[in-house]
Amino acid sequence: MELVRNEVKNAEFEERARSLVAQMTLEEKAFQMVHGAPAIERLGIKAYNWWNEALHGVARAGTATVFPQAISLAATFDEDFLEEVADAISTEGRAKFNAQQKFEDFDIYKGLTFWSPNVNIFRDPRWGRGHETFGEDPYLTSRLGVRFVEGLQGHDENYMKAAACAKHFAVHSGPEDLRHEFNAEVSRQDLYETYLPAFKACVQEAKVEAVMGAYNRTNGEPCCGSKTLLQDILRNEWGFKGHVVSDCWAIRDFHNGHGVTAGAEESVALAVTNGCDLNCGNLFVYVRDAVEKGMIPEERVDEALVHLFTARMKLGMFDEKAKTPYDDIPYTVVDSADMQALNLKAAEKCVVLLKNDNHLLPLDKSSVKTIGVIGPNANNRKALVGNYEGTASRYFTIAEGIQEYVGEDIRVLVSEGCHLCKEKISNLSQGQDRDSEVKAVCDASDVVIMCLGLDSGLEGEDGDKGNQYASGDKPNLNLPGRQQEILEIAHASGKPVVLVLLSGSALAVNWADEHIPAIVQGWYPGAQGGKAIARVLFGEKNPEGRLPVTFYRTTEELPEFTDYSMKGRTYRYMEQEALYPFGYGLSYTDFTYTDAALSADTLNGDGIEVKAVVTNTGDREGTETVQVYVKAEREGTPNAQLKGIRKVALQAGESREIVIKLPLGAFALYDEQAVSRVGRGSYLVSIGGTQPESRSEKLTGKKVAVLSVTAEEEYEF
Repeated sequence: MELVRNEVKNAEFEERARSLVAQMTLEEKAFQMVHGAPAIERLGIKAYNWWNEALHGVARAGTATVFPQAISLAATFDEDFLEEVADAISTEGRAKFNAQQKFEDFDIYKGLTFWSPNVNIFRDPRWGRGHETFGEDPYLTSRLGVRFVEGLQGHDENYMKAAACAKHFAVHSGPEDLRHEFNAEVSRQDLYETYLPAFKACVQEAKVEAVMGAYNRTNGEPCCGSKTLLQDILRNEWGFKGHVVSDCWAIRDFHNGHGVTAGAEESVALAVTNGCDLNCGNLFVYVRDAVEKGMIPEERVDEALVHLFTARMKLGMFDEKAKTPYDDIPYTVVDSADMQALNLKAAEKCVVLLKNDNHLLPLDKSSVKTIGVIGPNANNRKALVGNYEGTASRYFTIAEGIQEYVGEDIRVLVSEGCHLCKEKISNLSQGQDRDSEVKAVCDASDVVIMCLGLDSGLEGEDGDKGNQYASGDKPNLNLPGRQQEILEIAHASGKPVVLVLLSGSALAVNWADEHIPAIVQGWYPGAQGGKAIARVLFGEKNPEGRLPVTFYRTTEELPEFTDYSMKGRTYRYMEQEALYPFGYGLSYTDFTYTDAALSADTLNGDGIEVKAVVTNTGDREGTETVQVYVKAEREGTPNAQLKGIRKVALQAGESREIVIKLPLGAFALYDEQAVSRVGRGSYLVSIGGTQPESRSEKLTGKKVAVLSVTAEEEYEF
């Protein structure tokens, strides 16, 4: 749905903001540039706290629907659905805001400016915050990011439903423990080809209201005070009209961490002068002093405040109640039955079936009398939600979901198995303190569900309370603690074993791939996650998820974590074989592609259409994720890159022709000077259910249709 804002209305808001700012003292202006902006009663300005979060549901402000984590939602490969989820989040956000305003609650996490989505590229599986992102691919991240922003901000021509924020701008993806001092060095080619596209799409297509700078430096400039990023690219190249906010307390890093300024006033001057409008933190109270000393022009301060108050006016905060279409959303929509149903649907759509030898899944309730549910994530609520989470009224762990699903028909035996990451559960034990219980459960069970992986206490943001790995980054891709050992115990029992992984990132489960017949990636599936996974395991829901990240075999094959070159990283540039490739995922049914064709043999300015007939040749309904990839047949170019997605639900035996338009830009690549062009020569276009590469073919048993098109002339963008 195309978003068309009323430019006349926007100009009116901007003029009103300009008039309001003109009446402020310099000190009042300075205090309006920190996230906890105080009231100015003489001007009728209420207190407002800009800091709120909505990564996968309204966060940190009481009860709200806790949707699957962002990386989980990315596994749907479904941009329409991402907008539906984001629209639900902003509905709850408005409902909570309306109630909070009614009772004069102006605290943190109570506003309509949501600092989401995180559209950084998940370039390295060790990064602790990768589960906040939409994965490793610029195209997928762009499409999902745009639709998430549109869902949050709404489609009213006059008012925003909520204000979204694309973060963290730019070139940010770890290491977490160095982020306050780290300089991410990146070529212009990688910058424009990998790190910037999702931000550009959010700005130019979705008209995102805010952009948040990153903690790190990029090529020597601190991101929250970078002329290159904030002025040259964001404002001048892309025409960004909204406001820029710093990451929290990032401005003090200028002098304390990066050492590019001598103290607070210099740091504030650098940030504000180069385009940062709002400080998450309190350092911008120095704006007054910096202006008085001639370090910042007051006109630039006024510009920043016009950006900020225009945003608040777009949200209807300076109009009488009932002026916006969202002022009457009642609190009762929060955590409603409709929200819970959507959440369950989201969790189901996220699940990725990685392996299913001899059709072990789906399980048949009629042939199973006892199920063993084993592992530290069997009953771990933290493994349902990831970080930046809200509080659900009820949670369903995997064990709880299975218990509810089978009811009294099947006995469910549950064992924690081992600690998530430590050598023993009880500090007083001799170790291996649940091994005998694991063996007993396996011995008594007809099938064993092993619930392993991570939670947000192991991967997350630097400084998050409870991170076992301190910085939040993973030291390696292995199952932590004794998880591998209890998995091997279960396998040795001789009983059929299903491995369910809950994690926000790729794990190197090489042994499991060789020995365990069925493997399911459940991500952090939200408060309804256990119910969803139970429905998938028993076949009530056919898995449709695809991997938004590559599952590697080892960390040794990866470049250094601090190396921001894309060489050797992600499916687009890797040379080795993946354990499970980007875009991969199985189904309980089977899909066949026929009659693949292109609309032309040569490219022109209008791009090209690729089409194929997709048929569900299995015996049950299912949803296929049609993927189109483009590969330039020239040396030094990336592997085939995702350039088109379409979800298609088909009943058994049903066929449908799918047509996907590829614009000319889908064939363009950036050169070392960051010039985007379509070069002369041949391009391969594939259409199928996964990547056109050998590991995907081996895992699926299918070859993807690959077609050829020629560019007879060069096009520059």
